[in-house]
Amino acid sequence: MSSGRSRKRGGEPIAIAGISGNLGRLLTRTLHGEHPIIGIDQRPFEEKPKDVTHYQVDARRSRAEDIFRRRDIRALVHLGLVHHPTPGRPNNREWNVLGAVKLLEYCQRYSVPKVVLLSTAYMYGPGPTNSNFLSEDTPLLGAKDYPEMRALIEWDMFAQSFFWKYPAVETVILRPVHVVGPNVRNAPCNYLRMRKPPMLLGFDPMLQLVHENDLIQAILLSLEPGMRGVFNIVGPGEVPLSILLKELGKTPVPIPHPLAKPLATRLWRWGLSKFPPGELPHLRFQCMVDGTRAKEVLGYRPRYNLKRTIHSVLG
Repeated sequence: MSSGRSRKRGGEPIAIAGISGNLGRLLTRTLHGEHPIIGIDQRPFEEKPKDVTHYQVDARRSRAEDIFRRRDIRALVHLGLVHHPTPGRPNNREWNVLGAVKLLEYCQRYSVPKVVLLSTAYMYGPGPTNSNFLSEDTPLLGAKDYPEMRALIEWDMFAQSFFWKYPAVETVILRPVHVVGPNVRNAPCNYLRMRKPPMLLGFDPMLQLVHENDLIQAILLSLEPGMRGVFNIVGPGEVPLSILLKELGKTPVPIPHPLAKPLATRLWRWGLSKFPPGELPHLRFQCMVDGTRAKEVLGYRPRYNLKRTIHSVLG
């Protein structure tokens, strides 16, 4: 990021919520040499750079507000959402909605000029009637077949409300497609890392992937002064699921659609699979998004080609 003042010149810090996650660590390694960084995350940050300040606090507690009260934060980057369900934690609302609401309240109350929020293109939802490329104005229907997505949609709608209610805050909402890379541990990567991933008989949807470093690039561009809005973040192109698996050298296991959900549900509940049953519609229908707005406004263009992006799944 070229703009802003560096630590050596006494610049205001950038706060990263969810700094202990894989993307948070990756963003921190990119930024900390140039900008002072404050991390907000209940989880420990092992191997933390010495020049990074990490507050191991719950965003909903008063100790988190104290950070904003005492420091002149120049920007908040919120990466702390739980994008996928976890066995034993059926409801992510406490983590997603309430924590994010508090952080945005602090930003408004203490005049933080820039907020970058990482959402997901999952929220549009895959479906048989989807157009080829969905714009940022498309309704968020991802919870129709995936109830666990409701908390994320509620969060995204609150973020949009904040965007319009407080125009003095430059708010950016990023909705990336399936994020992949050696540091990513999400449902799409877990699926693509299976030795024999399942495929639904008669279905071969088109998919979009974005490299983790391209997503970091989109975040850096969003931090530039004057940037605000909602943006789909896409990768270098689209690819059928069958070709994607072939490129990775995978031999898919064909499963009849009526049997897939009961089987995936049992494996998930028994802890034998890291692929949530709610993800099955992505193996059936497409959910491709249009990245034109990010290209024209942010100046974002993926730097990793399709082959490198695909193979980054395997590290």
